[in-house]
Amino acid sequence: MRYSLISGGLKLSLLLQRMKLMKGARGLGAIFTLHQVRPYAAPQPDLNRHLEITPDFLDLSLQTLQKEGYEFLPLAEVPSRLASPGERPFAVFTLDDAYINTRRVALPVFERFSAPFTVFVCKGLCERSHTMWWETLARLVRQAERIEIELPSGPLDLLTDTVARKKAAFRRISAEIAGPRESEAIGALDMVAADHGIDARALVEEAILDAEGLRQLSRHPLVSLGAHSVSHQAMTFLDDLDLKREVFASADYVESISGEKPLSFAYPYGDGRSVDLRTARQVRQAGFDLAVTTLPGTLKATSGERIFTLPRISLNGHFQSPQDVQALASGIPFRLKPAVRRN
Repeated sequence: MRYSLISGGLKLSLLLQRMKLMKGARGLGAIFTLHQVRPYAAPQPDLNRHLEITPDFLDLSLQTLQKEGYEFLPLAEVPSRLASPGERPFAVFTLDDAYINTRRVALPVFERFSAPFTVFVCKGLCERSHTMWWETLARLVRQAERIEIELPSGPLDLLTDTVARKKAAFRRISAEIAGPRESEAIGALDMVAADHGIDARALVEEAILDAEGLRQLSRHPLVSLGAHSVSHQAMTFLDDLDLKREVFASADYVESISGEKPLSFAYPYGDGRSVDLRTARQVRQAGFDLAVTTLPGTLKATSGERIFTLPRISLNGHFQSPQDVQALASGIPFRLKPAVRRN
Protein backbone atom coordinates (compact mmCIF):
# COMPACT_ATOMS: atom_id res chain seq x y z
CA MET A 1 0.00 0.00 0.00
CA ARG A 2 2.77 2.45 1.00
CA TYR A 3 4.71 1.90 -2.22
CA SER A 4 1.53 2.21 -4.28
CA LEU A 5 0.86 5.60 -2.69
CA ILE A 6 4.39 6.76 -3.39
CA SER A 7 4.23 5.51 -6.97
CA GLY A 8 0.94 7.36 -7.47
CA GLY A 9 2.46 10.52 -6.03
CA LEU A 10 5.43 10.30 -8.39
CA LYS A 11 3.15 9.87 -11.41
CA LEU A 12 1.04 12.83 -10.34
CA SER A 13 4.18 14.92 -9.81
CA LEU A 14 5.43 14.10 -13.29
CA LEU A 15 2.07 15.10 -14.77
CA LEU A 16 2.12 18.41 -12.91
CA GLN A 17 5.66 19.06 -14.09
CA ARG A 18 4.73 18.40 -17.72
CA MET A 19 1.83 20.81 -17.31
CA LYS A 20 4.42 23.38 -16.14
CA LEU A 21 2.79 23.69 -12.76
CA MET A 22 4.55 24.16 -9.41
CA LYS A 23 7.79 25.23 -11.13
CA GLY A 24 9.13 26.73 -7.92
CA ALA A 25 9.26 23.31 -6.28
CA ARG A 26 12.44 22.45 -8.21
CA GLY A 27 14.40 25.08 -6.33
CA LEU A 28 18.02 25.66 -7.26
CA GLY A 29 18.94 22.00 -7.41
CA ALA A 30 19.10 18.79 -5.43
CA ILE A 31 21.44 16.56 -3.49
CA PHE A 32 20.84 12.89 -4.23
CA THR A 33 21.69 10.14 -1.77
CA LEU A 34 22.56 6.54 -2.59
CA HIS A 35 23.88 3.58 -0.66
CA GLN A 36 24.68 0.45 -2.65
CA VAL A 37 25.05 0.37 -6.44
CA ARG A 38 25.22 -3.18 -7.78
CA PRO A 39 23.50 -5.66 -10.10
CA TYR A 40 20.31 -6.83 -8.47
CA ALA A 41 20.54 -10.25 -6.79
CA ALA A 42 16.85 -10.43 -5.74
CA PRO A 43 17.15 -11.97 -2.25
CA GLN A 44 13.86 -13.16 -0.80
CA PRO A 45 12.44 -11.37 0.98
CA ASP A 46 14.35 -8.25 -0.06
CA LEU A 47 14.25 -6.26 3.16
CA ASN A 48 16.75 -3.51 2.29
CA ARG A 49 15.69 -2.89 -1.29
CA HIS A 50 15.39 0.83 -0.67
CA LEU A 51 19.13 0.99 0.05
CA GLU A 52 20.37 -0.18 -3.34
CA ILE A 53 20.00 0.64 -7.00
CA THR A 54 21.42 -0.97 -10.13
CA PRO A 55 24.25 0.58 -12.15
CA ASP A 56 21.89 0.77 -15.13
CA PHE A 57 19.50 2.91 -13.12
CA LEU A 58 22.32 5.16 -11.95
CA ASP A 59 23.31 5.61 -15.59
CA LEU A 60 19.71 6.39 -16.51
CA SER A 61 19.45 8.87 -13.64
CA LEU A 62 22.51 10.78 -14.79
CA GLN A 63 21.28 10.71 -18.39
CA THR A 64 17.87 12.00 -17.33
CA LEU A 65 19.24 14.86 -15.25
CA GLN A 66 21.71 15.78 -17.98
CA LYS A 67 18.90 16.00 -20.52
CA GLU A 68 16.92 18.14 -18.06
CA GLY A 69 19.78 20.63 -18.08
CA TYR A 70 21.29 19.88 -14.69
CA GLU A 71 24.89 20.75 -13.93
CA PHE A 72 26.76 18.14 -11.88
CA LEU A 73 28.55 19.78 -8.95
CA PRO A 74 30.71 18.58 -6.08
CA LEU A 75 29.07 18.86 -2.69
CA ALA A 76 31.66 21.39 -1.53
CA GLU A 77 30.29 23.95 -4.00
CA VAL A 78 26.75 23.85 -2.64
CA PRO A 79 27.09 26.68 -0.07
CA SER A 80 28.44 29.15 -2.63
CA ARG A 81 25.84 28.08 -5.19
CA LEU A 82 23.01 28.57 -2.72
CA ALA A 83 24.35 32.01 -1.84
CA SER A 84 24.82 32.98 -5.49
CA PRO A 85 22.57 30.87 -7.79
CA GLY A 86 23.59 30.06 -11.35
CA GLU A 87 21.41 29.93 -14.43
CA ARG A 88 21.13 26.14 -14.49
CA PRO A 89 19.82 23.79 -11.80
CA PHE A 90 22.46 21.60 -10.21
CA ALA A 91 22.63 18.01 -9.04
CA VAL A 92 24.98 16.67 -6.37
CA PHE A 93 25.56 12.99 -5.61
CA THR A 94 26.41 11.41 -2.26
CA LEU A 95 26.86 7.78 -1.25
CA ASP A 96 26.54 6.78 2.40
CA ASP A 97 28.57 4.18 4.33
CA ALA A 98 31.42 3.60 1.80
CA TYR A 99 30.28 0.33 0.27
CA ILE A 100 32.88 -1.56 -1.77
CA ASN A 101 30.61 -1.41 -4.81
CA THR A 102 30.96 2.39 -4.75
CA ARG A 103 34.44 1.91 -6.18
CA ARG A 104 33.82 -1.20 -8.26
CA VAL A 105 30.41 -0.41 -9.74
CA ALA A 106 29.31 3.21 -9.16
CA LEU A 107 32.58 4.98 -9.97
CA PRO A 108 32.73 3.86 -13.62
CA VAL A 109 29.20 5.21 -14.13
CA PHE A 110 30.06 8.58 -12.61
CA GLU A 111 33.22 8.68 -14.74
CA ARG A 112 31.18 8.40 -17.94
CA PHE A 113 29.38 11.63 -17.01
CA SER A 114 32.32 13.38 -15.31
CA ALA A 115 30.01 13.64 -12.30
CA PRO A 116 31.69 14.29 -8.93
CA PHE A 117 30.40 12.60 -5.79
CA THR A 118 31.00 12.44 -2.04
CA VAL A 119 31.35 9.23 -0.06
CA PHE A 120 30.32 9.50 3.59
CA VAL A 121 32.58 7.41 5.79
CA CYS A 122 31.54 5.73 9.04
CA LYS A 123 34.73 5.03 10.99
CA GLY A 124 33.36 2.07 12.93
CA LEU A 125 32.32 0.25 9.77
CA CYS A 126 35.57 0.90 7.92
CA GLU A 127 37.61 -0.24 10.93
CA ARG A 128 35.30 -3.27 11.51
CA SER A 129 34.65 -2.22 15.12
CA HIS A 130 30.89 -1.85 14.50
CA THR A 131 28.33 -3.79 12.54
CA MET A 132 25.52 -2.94 10.11
CA TRP A 133 22.44 -4.03 12.00
CA TRP A 134 20.16 -3.62 8.96
CA GLU A 135 22.25 -6.14 7.00
CA THR A 136 22.65 -8.49 9.98
CA LEU A 137 18.92 -8.42 10.65
CA ALA A 138 18.03 -9.01 7.00
CA ARG A 139 20.32 -12.04 6.84
CA LEU A 140 18.96 -13.41 10.11
CA VAL A 141 15.32 -12.95 9.16
CA ARG A 142 15.82 -14.61 5.78
CA GLN A 143 17.64 -17.57 7.33
CA ALA A 144 15.73 -18.24 10.57
CA GLU A 145 12.25 -19.65 11.02
CA ARG A 146 12.00 -18.27 14.54
CA ILE A 147 13.84 -15.46 16.32
CA GLU A 148 14.12 -15.15 20.08
CA ILE A 149 15.90 -11.97 21.14
CA GLU A 150 16.30 -10.04 24.40
CA LEU A 151 16.13 -6.34 23.50
CA PRO A 152 16.47 -3.44 25.97
CA SER A 153 12.71 -3.01 25.86
CA GLY A 154 12.12 -6.67 26.66
CA PRO A 155 12.15 -10.14 25.07
CA LEU A 156 10.71 -10.90 21.66
CA ASP A 157 9.77 -14.33 20.33
CA LEU A 158 8.86 -14.05 16.66
CA LEU A 159 7.98 -16.67 14.09
CA THR A 160 9.73 -16.06 10.78
CA ASP A 161 8.58 -19.10 8.85
CA THR A 162 6.76 -17.26 6.04
CA VAL A 163 7.62 -14.27 3.89
CA ALA A 164 4.91 -12.20 5.54
CA ARG A 165 6.17 -13.07 9.02
CA LYS A 166 9.76 -12.38 8.02
CA LYS A 167 8.81 -8.91 6.82
CA ALA A 168 6.82 -8.23 9.97
CA ALA A 169 9.70 -9.40 12.19
CA PHE A 170 12.15 -7.20 10.32
CA ARG A 171 9.91 -4.16 10.85
CA ARG A 172 9.34 -4.99 14.51
CA ILE A 173 12.99 -5.45 15.42
CA SER A 174 14.10 -2.48 13.29
CA ALA A 175 11.73 -0.23 15.22
CA GLU A 176 13.34 -1.35 18.48
CA ILE A 177 16.93 -0.69 17.47
CA ALA A 178 17.53 2.99 16.64
CA GLY A 179 16.73 4.45 20.04
CA PRO A 180 18.19 5.43 23.40
CA ARG A 181 19.87 2.01 23.92
CA GLU A 182 20.85 1.30 20.35
CA SER A 183 24.27 -0.18 21.06
CA GLU A 184 22.73 -2.70 23.49
CA ALA A 185 20.09 -3.68 20.94
CA ILE A 186 22.70 -4.19 18.23
CA GLY A 187 24.83 -6.27 20.60
CA ALA A 188 21.82 -8.49 21.31
CA LEU A 189 21.09 -8.83 17.60
CA ASP A 190 24.69 -9.75 16.79
CA MET A 191 24.61 -12.46 19.48
CA VAL A 192 21.40 -14.00 18.13
CA ALA A 193 22.81 -13.85 14.60
CA ALA A 194 25.94 -15.67 15.79
CA ASP A 195 23.73 -18.41 17.27
CA HIS A 196 22.35 -18.87 13.75
CA GLY A 197 25.83 -19.04 12.21
CA ILE A 198 25.91 -15.44 10.99
CA ASP A 199 29.07 -13.40 11.60
CA ALA A 200 27.92 -9.76 11.72
CA ARG A 201 31.46 -8.41 11.41
CA ALA A 202 32.12 -10.60 8.37
CA LEU A 203 29.14 -8.94 6.68
CA VAL A 204 30.85 -5.59 7.17
CA GLU A 205 34.12 -6.97 5.82
CA GLU A 206 32.32 -8.17 2.69
CA ALA A 207 30.50 -4.91 2.08
CA ILE A 208 32.47 -1.88 3.30
CA LEU A 209 35.74 -0.35 2.11
CA ASP A 210 38.59 -0.38 4.59
CA ALA A 211 41.01 2.51 5.13
CA GLU A 212 43.30 1.53 2.27
CA GLY A 213 40.39 1.10 -0.11
CA LEU A 214 39.09 4.52 0.87
CA ARG A 215 42.54 6.02 0.47
CA GLN A 216 42.75 4.73 -3.09
CA LEU A 217 39.24 5.92 -3.87
CA SER A 218 39.89 9.38 -2.43
CA ARG A 219 42.71 9.94 -4.92
CA HIS A 220 40.24 9.96 -7.80
CA PRO A 221 39.55 13.51 -9.04
CA LEU A 222 35.78 13.00 -8.94
CA VAL A 223 35.72 11.73 -5.35
CA SER A 224 35.62 13.52 -2.02
CA LEU A 225 35.16 12.00 1.42
CA GLY A 226 32.79 13.23 4.11
CA ALA A 227 32.24 12.13 7.71
CA HIS A 228 29.35 9.93 8.79
CA SER A 229 29.99 9.43 12.53
CA VAL A 230 31.87 6.60 14.24
CA SER A 231 29.17 4.13 15.24
CA HIS A 232 26.22 5.07 13.00
CA GLN A 233 24.06 5.53 16.09
CA ALA A 234 20.99 7.73 16.42
CA MET A 235 22.75 10.89 17.58
CA THR A 236 19.91 12.69 19.31
CA PHE A 237 19.94 10.04 22.06
CA LEU A 238 23.65 10.51 22.83
CA ASP A 239 24.88 12.62 25.71
CA ASP A 240 26.98 15.70 24.91
CA LEU A 241 30.34 13.99 25.35
CA ASP A 242 29.48 10.97 23.19
CA LEU A 243 27.95 13.24 20.56
CA LYS A 244 31.13 15.29 20.40
CA ARG A 245 33.23 12.15 20.06
CA GLU A 246 31.09 10.84 17.23
CA VAL A 247 31.46 14.06 15.25
CA PHE A 248 35.09 14.96 15.94
CA ALA A 249 36.50 11.42 15.75
CA SER A 250 34.80 10.78 12.42
CA ALA A 251 36.28 14.01 11.03
CA ASP A 252 39.74 13.08 12.26
CA TYR A 253 39.42 9.61 10.73
CA VAL A 254 38.54 10.94 7.29
CA GLU A 255 41.42 13.41 7.47
CA SER A 256 43.82 10.59 8.37
CA ILE A 257 42.77 8.78 5.18
CA SER A 258 42.55 11.58 2.63
CA GLY A 259 45.02 14.02 4.14
CA GLU A 260 42.36 16.73 4.08
CA LYS A 261 39.87 17.85 6.68
CA PRO A 262 36.39 16.81 5.50
CA LEU A 263 34.06 19.67 4.61
CA SER A 264 30.78 17.77 4.95
CA PHE A 265 28.96 15.58 7.46
CA ALA A 266 26.04 13.19 6.94
CA TYR A 267 23.87 12.40 9.97
CA PRO A 268 23.34 8.67 10.61
CA TYR A 269 19.79 7.81 9.50
CA GLY A 270 19.48 11.46 8.53
CA ASP A 271 16.10 12.03 10.16
CA GLY A 272 14.82 13.02 13.59
CA ARG A 273 16.78 10.21 15.20
CA SER A 274 19.99 12.15 14.51
CA VAL A 275 19.02 15.64 13.40
CA ASP A 276 18.04 18.40 15.81
CA LEU A 277 19.36 21.79 16.88
CA ARG A 278 21.87 20.26 19.31
CA THR A 279 23.41 17.83 16.82
CA ALA A 280 23.53 20.47 14.08
CA ARG A 281 25.27 22.85 16.48
CA GLN A 282 27.87 20.21 17.32
CA VAL A 283 28.56 19.58 13.63
CA ARG A 284 29.05 23.29 13.06
CA GLN A 285 31.40 23.57 16.04
CA ALA A 286 33.49 20.74 14.59
CA GLY A 287 34.34 22.97 11.65
CA PHE A 288 32.31 21.41 8.85
CA ASP A 289 31.06 23.68 6.07
CA LEU A 290 27.75 21.84 5.65
CA ALA A 291 25.78 18.80 6.72
CA VAL A 292 23.15 16.70 4.98
CA THR A 293 20.08 14.88 6.21
CA THR A 294 17.78 12.36 4.54
CA LEU A 295 14.82 14.69 4.96
CA PRO A 296 13.49 14.90 1.40
CA GLY A 297 13.43 18.07 -0.63
CA THR A 298 15.13 20.29 -3.15
CA LEU A 299 17.45 23.18 -2.33
CA LYS A 300 16.63 26.84 -1.96
CA ALA A 301 18.81 29.85 -1.21
CA THR A 302 20.21 28.99 2.21
CA SER A 303 22.70 30.37 4.68
CA GLY A 304 23.46 30.27 8.41
CA GLU A 305 22.25 27.32 10.43
CA ARG A 306 20.20 25.84 7.60
CA ILE A 307 23.34 24.85 5.73
CA PHE A 308 23.78 22.18 8.43
CA THR A 309 20.43 20.49 7.78
CA LEU A 310 20.33 20.26 3.99
CA PRO A 311 17.74 17.89 2.48
CA ARG A 312 18.60 15.03 0.14
CA ILE A 313 16.56 13.03 -2.35
CA SER A 314 16.90 9.27 -2.09
CA LEU A 315 17.45 7.23 -5.22
CA ASN A 316 15.41 4.30 -4.02
CA GLY A 317 15.57 0.74 -5.27
CA HIS A 318 11.78 0.49 -5.32
CA PHE A 319 11.47 3.29 -7.89
CA GLN A 320 13.98 2.93 -10.71
CA SER A 321 12.77 4.62 -13.87
CA PRO A 322 13.77 7.85 -15.64
CA GLN A 323 10.27 9.15 -14.91
CA ASP A 324 10.82 8.63 -11.19
CA VAL A 325 14.03 10.67 -11.35
CA GLN A 326 12.27 13.47 -13.23
CA ALA A 327 9.46 13.54 -10.71
CA LEU A 328 11.80 13.57 -7.71
CA ALA A 329 14.06 16.27 -9.14
CA SER A 330 11.02 18.46 -9.79
CA GLY A 331 10.54 18.76 -6.04
CA ILE A 332 6.80 18.39 -6.49
CA PRO A 333 6.49 15.07 -4.59
CA PHE A 334 7.65 16.80 -1.43
CA ARG A 335 4.83 19.31 -1.72
CA LEU A 336 2.26 16.53 -1.96
CA LYS A 337 1.28 15.31 1.50
CA PRO A 338 1.08 12.64 2.70
CA ALA A 339 1.46 10.47 -0.42
CA VAL A 340 5.15 11.08 -1.04
CA ARG A 341 6.67 12.46 2.09
CA ARG A 342 9.47 9.94 2.63
CA ASN A 343 10.98 7.48 0.14
